[in-house]
Amino acid sequence: MRRRTKSVPAPLPQRDGVDPVRVKLPVEGSWPTVAAYLAHRLPAAAGDRLAEMLRGGEILSLDGPVGPGTPFAPGASVWFHRDLPAEVLVPFPVEVVFRDEHLVVVDKPHFLATTPRGSHVVQTALSRLRHDLELPELVPAHRLDRLTAGLVMFVVTAQARGAYQTLFRDRLVTKEYQAVARYDERVALPRLVRSRIVKERGVIAAREVPGPVNAESRVELLERRGELARYRLTPLTGRTHQLRLHMSSLGLPILGDPVYPEVLPEAAPDDFRNPLQLLATGLSFTDPFSGRAVELRSRRVLAAWEAAA
Repeated sequence: MRRRTKSVPAPLPQRDGVDPVRVKLPVEGSWPTVAAYLAHRLPAAAGDRLAEMLRGGEILSLDGPVGPGTPFAPGASVWFHRDLPAEVLVPFPVEVVFRDEHLVVVDKPHFLATTPRGSHVVQTALSRLRHDLELPELVPAHRLDRLTAGLVMFVVTAQARGAYQTLFRDRLVTKEYQAVARYDERVALPRLVRSRIVKERGVIAAREVPGPVNAESRVELLERRGELARYRLTPLTGRTHQLRLHMSSLGLPILGDPVYPEVLPEAAPDDFRNPLQLLATGLSFTDPFSGRAVELRSRRVLAAWEAAA
């Protein structure tokens, strides 16, 4: 059985809700200094910027600041804050709808990523909440796509993470979504959509392929307004882009979707005019600590549906 390495507290605090980077030095190596190893390991940071960080005490080990001449220490670790990419401010609030000693559940806006990834680091729900609520151990129990709005559950402490993440793993959380798409009387609803979905690393769109079913979604028609309709979507599994792909496969792509049925040119980072009309409207589960039934609802509305009224 593989042993889990013991977590070592970082000697640097979070910055804007973002953890410092930890680099573990190899057990074997001939580098004379930590600086020499970092120049080898992180060539993009080598040169003037690395020298500046070493002189300024921005790189720390458990023994204190690492300088230009600090000897290489096999197996030790060093921490530093990476230079973050320039990010466009997502000008919408993250609204807290539930909070106790174990959980924070928020109503995430469109265009805000759940967790840091790629060019989205500070402008994420996790970084904002860690900073604004002063909860440095906060982690998500699950995730929403950056373009999807609605309810996201975060766990406050490391001790409580397993209990809530297990709820999602064991499918003990009922999730409800609503979406706006065109109306088509030829599509018989309600129905259970079942398929096999694969998502390849580095490829934007997921796809359906032959094989054993790994994705199931219940699709219901709630109401119609002219050429548009509002749908209730209940995912029974949690594949990436599952609801978006299943709606597209029915011939009912969700309004504002830049990926399904075809990948469109990427919008400008500050173009918030056409949000994906998909909203995580409900979460219900039995709390593993209190034993209480919890039912939460999003306070957000889908703009396309309001405009169609």
